[in-house]
Amino acid sequence: MAEQSLEIPGAGTAAPVPVTTLQTQPSVWRRAGGSILRARWPILALIILSIVIFTAVFGPNVAPKDPNRVNPIVRLTPPMEPDRNGEIEYPLGTDGLGRDVLSRLIYGARVSVLVGFFAVAIGGLLGTTLGILSGYLGGTADDVIMRLVDIQLAFPFILLAIMVLVVLGPGVLNLVLVLGIGQWVTYARIARAETISQREKEYVEAARSMGMHTARIMFRSILPNILAPLIVIASFNVASVILAEASLSFLGLGVPPTVPTWGQMLAESRDQLIGGNWWLAIYPGMAIMLTVLSLNILGDWLRDFLDPRLRGAN
Repeated sequence: MAEQSLEIPGAGTAAPVPVTTLQTQPSVWRRAGGSILRARWPILALIILSIVIFTAVFGPNVAPKDPNRVNPIVRLTPPMEPDRNGEIEYPLGTDGLGRDVLSRLIYGARVSVLVGFFAVAIGGLLGTTLGILSGYLGGTADDVIMRLVDIQLAFPFILLAIMVLVVLGPGVLNLVLVLGIGQWVTYARIARAETISQREKEYVEAARSMGMHTARIMFRSILPNILAPLIVIASFNVASVILAEASLSFLGLGVPPTVPTWGQMLAESRDQLIGGNWWLAIYPGMAIMLTVLSLNILGDWLRDFLDPRLRGAN
């Protein structure tokens, strides 16, 4: 706060008048950056996820070898074992067909990230749209959408995914569609509940009185105010979708055998574990665990950051 003298002609100099300097509030991105930098576990989770995403995007440029190249001469080579020239050609070893585990691990990240984020995007977009329609319109639309939610919730998700994939066949696109459609009910229920709590508020009433179109009220006025819980749910859903993809690939229902995935690597390691070839299961298992754990930690941080009550408590 600064003091400024006010001078009136013919009246001399008046007493100093305090002038308050307005300070702009930091942006949401700046507050989020400062919050995550002050926390140890979220920043570690963000580093791990950044490595996974970088590996997924630049996989062909990072992988040292072709992930499907078979070399029976070097099959089941242990990690960090030097060859006859004293060089370590396979840092993470090879599998039962002589394929490089490191290259397959890198290419497997591409499928996990692709399926995880695109499936959540499909489920989130579909579920949020239907949830807002259900909560705002009510009546018949609400009854129909909620009965669809109840019907889908009556079936175990993995069982439903297996049934659909058996009919459609394995493939990345089929896997994304099945997992995405399986996630929409969560977003629909949350969006509906949040919309019901928002539709009678003053800003919505003001928009109605101004003659704003119903679609504009729902998706331009209400949607921005209910995004926080949906974003938090999405971060947790990416982790659950990655686990579901690994489970389906483990069962042979995920993607074609020529496409390496972490779940497929775990499935292929079953017969080799008895012989003591531990690295075939440890590395893809650790990749899944670290990715899912990092997403869950970031989800917890997002929930605390976006919820004013939890942010104040922390």
